[in-house]
Amino acid sequence: MKKLFTLLVVTMMLGTASVNCVNAQDENAAADTAQAVEQAAPAASEAPAAEVSEDAIEGQSAHQAIKQKFIEGGVGFMSAVILCLILGLAICVERILFLNLSSTNTKKLLAKIETALNEQGVEAAKEVCRNSRGPVASIFYQGLDRYDAGLDMVEKAVISYGGVQTGLLEKNLSWIALFIALAPMLGFLGTVIGMVQAFDSIKVAGDISPALVAGGISVALITTMAGLIVAMILQVFYNYFVSKIDSIVNDMEDASISLTDMLYKYNLKNK
Repeated sequence: MKKLFTLLVVTMMLGTASVNCVNAQDENAAADTAQAVEQAAPAASEAPAAEVSEDAIEGQSAHQAIKQKFIEGGVGFMSAVILCLILGLAICVERILFLNLSSTNTKKLLAKIETALNEQGVEAAKEVCRNSRGPVASIFYQGLDRYDAGLDMVEKAVISYGGVQTGLLEKNLSWIALFIALAPMLGFLGTVIGMVQAFDSIKVAGDISPALVAGGISVALITTMAGLIVAMILQVFYNYFVSKIDSIVNDMEDASISLTDMLYKYNLKNK
């Protein structure tokens, strides 16, 4: 939990820094634009209005366009969608670090344990597990620690602790799934509210203007677009985590069977 909190703080700091940079760039761009407008005022008065608007659109940078769409979509709903993205990415970073640290070369670990077991006994094999990281080494240690109670207890310990390690690997995935579902829902809700506001504007105007209807619908659909983008980004990470966890669990099961066979042979050898 401390790691997740640290990641959230770092993410918020980076977001604040990026916002400050965007604001500074916006101020500089506004100053440059004002100066350019003053210099080009005589020429602009003679140019057609369509050409001026096209030049303004082409001169608009990407972050300015995103900022404008963010404001048009509604600060409340867009902020909620962005919050889902930030929290989801923070959890994704934590899971990436945890799962990468949980990956182990099981063949190399089994070779070390077998060598220690045959040369120095169970205690040396337990020491190898203590000095190794990852869920596989933890499962091996629990099994070796109950060797004196019999092979049946070893198998039960390996199975039970394997379930515990699987739960740790799947930790926080439910939160990512929540943000994947919540972001589009917030987007759809913002779209519905935007559509209601658009029809209210039509009612107040007393006339169905194509420009009014199209503008209102366009603004309403921005939140849905943002929610779907956030969901797609988090869905990619979620599928990666599921695949990674399946791979680690398969290695855990194969290695557990190999450990049981190794201890069975060791038991027969020392009888």
